[in-house]
Amino acid sequence: MPLSIGDTAPNFTVNDTNGKPISLSDYAGKPVVIYFYPKDDTPGCTKEACSFRDNYQQYLSKGIAVLGVSMDGEASHHAFTEKFSLPFPLLSDVDGTVTQAYDVQGERNGIRYATRVTYVIGADGKISQVYTSVNTETHATDILSAIAP
Repeated sequence: MPLSIGDTAPNFTVNDTNGKPISLSDYAGKPVVIYFYPKDDTPGCTKEACSFRDNYQQYLSKGIAVLGVSMDGEASHHAFTEKFSLPFPLLSDVDGTVTQAYDVQGERNGIRYATRVTYVIGADGKISQVYTSVNTETHATDILSAIAP
């Protein structure tokens, strides 16, 4: 069961698309959307990533950082980012540390993956919204609509 509204978001440090270490604490005092997804370059995950890409400027204008997290490696993230011109970091959680901390790890046929869950974390470091049911095509705009101006 995913974390709940009001919980303090667990800190983490993992590498991004380019091998740069990224920590949640790097965004202290700033709202962050962390969306977990199963696999790079699959139909639903591509729609979701492109939804965030297409609305990224609106997130920036509201001072909100966007981070995508899956258990894919850096090379996979890099190819996915290049193919779809994704302007935000994808975090490589290959050992599942982050997906476990956020309680979003799934397993099918012995293969672990991040389930599709999104957390909105306030500037105070607490979870303000949790999305467990996601329309991949409209997810980014759905979140923007729910966030106060």
